[in-house]
Amino acid sequence: MPNIKVFSGSSHPDLAQKIVDRLGIGLGKVVLKKFSNQETSVEVGESVRGEDVYIIQSGCGEVNDNLMELLIMINTCKIASASRVNAVIPCFPYARQDKKDKVSSISLI
Repeated sequence: MPNIKVFSGSSHPDLAQKIVDRLGIGLGKVVLKKFSNQETSVEVGESVRGEDVYIIQSGCGEVNDNLMELLIMINTCKIASASRVNAVIPCFPYARQDKKDKVSSISLI
């Protein structure tokens, strides 16, 4: 599969490994860490220039941290000139809050 890179976020590395095993490719190298103030840092360890990138990150567990990590990973890949960045999100966070039948308690003055 030419021009495809698959990276895993920290939410479900086992799922990402099973996916790349099934595709017959290796998992992309990425270093995820937190600074002392709990900000997320992402370092992509290989070139993604001109590649189609798939980032596997579930919305389970620490939803806000996982979502922020995904957004930083997407930004990192776009800055590194990836051709396309695709997010694979098996459990999509905040999807339940978009209900039209709910009445919002926020009013703008």
